[in-house]
Amino acid sequence: MLPFALTIFTGAFLLFQVQPLIGKYILPWFGGSPGVWTTCLLFFQTLLLGGYAYAHFSSTRLKLKNQAWLHFVLLALALVLLPITPSESWKAHVAGDPTWHILLLLTASIGLPYFVLSSTGPLMQQWFSVTHPGVSPYRLYALSNIGSLLALLSYPIFFEVKFSRQAQATLWSIGLGGFVLLCGYCTWLVRRAARKNLVAERVDNGGREEPVAPPTIGTRLLWLTLPAIASVLLLATTNKLCQEVAVIPFLWVFPLGLYLVSFIVCFDHVRWYRRDVFAALLVLGIAAVCTLIPAGNDAPMWLQVAG
Repeated sequence: MLPFALTIFTGAFLLFQVQPLIGKYILPWFGGSPGVWTTCLLFFQTLLLGGYAYAHFSSTRLKLKNQAWLHFVLLALALVLLPITPSESWKAHVAGDPTWHILLLLTASIGLPYFVLSSTGPLMQQWFSVTHPGVSPYRLYALSNIGSLLALLSYPIFFEVKFSRQAQATLWSIGLGGFVLLCGYCTWLVRRAARKNLVAERVDNGGREEPVAPPTIGTRLLWLTLPAIASVLLLATTNKLCQEVAVIPFLWVFPLGLYLVSFIVCFDHVRWYRRDVFAALLVLGIAAVCTLIPAGNDAPMWLQVAG
């Protein structure tokens, strides 16, 4: 399990370390408005979804050997595109809404590395299931979110104050190189598993597979809608904090950190998640926000952030 755990942790750490770094780079270029970070967050969330989709389709449509080769090629291309620091040419004055300009900048600067890193969690879990049949991979997803959370917390209190932006980008590039080595080793393990035909099959009743009913359309839509609503709430909350309080890295990191904690709670072990408790907390949270929004700046800053 250790190679997959290290790869997932490293990938998640790099994935969320680069978000405040690249945001700090381009924020002064576009006036420092809350909309700049909201656009960055929109880009990161969309590309994260794209990475998950890539992991899903490559694992279901490609043979294991081809899947491993494809991912390793994408990793190599991500290294070729380093460094991630955006070119000064992107600073050129943009008339009107800069949203599309920011999205193009992010795509050109960190698009492929971020895309590859975003697919790490689900892809490594699937590879772990291949090499360790019968062992649940879902605690690795909790580990992934722990890595992401540590990256977010360490940025404003350590990396931002100890290193220049250029040094941060250099360290991140070195980290990506180490991640590629770890991922390459996992690729070798998966290819070896494919050669030895270690894919586990659930067999019952004299060698026949136990039939499993496919999820209904309504269930699939629910699976898509619930995380979509969570993502919308994350974007809206972050934008509100930046508008009402300040456009600073801590207030980008704080709601995103809580978002990640929710995944750690849900996926680490069933004992941590009690639906009735969290449903009650959600009702209280919504009531608090509905009270605070009309109050606006009349409410104390600490109460706005807490809400």
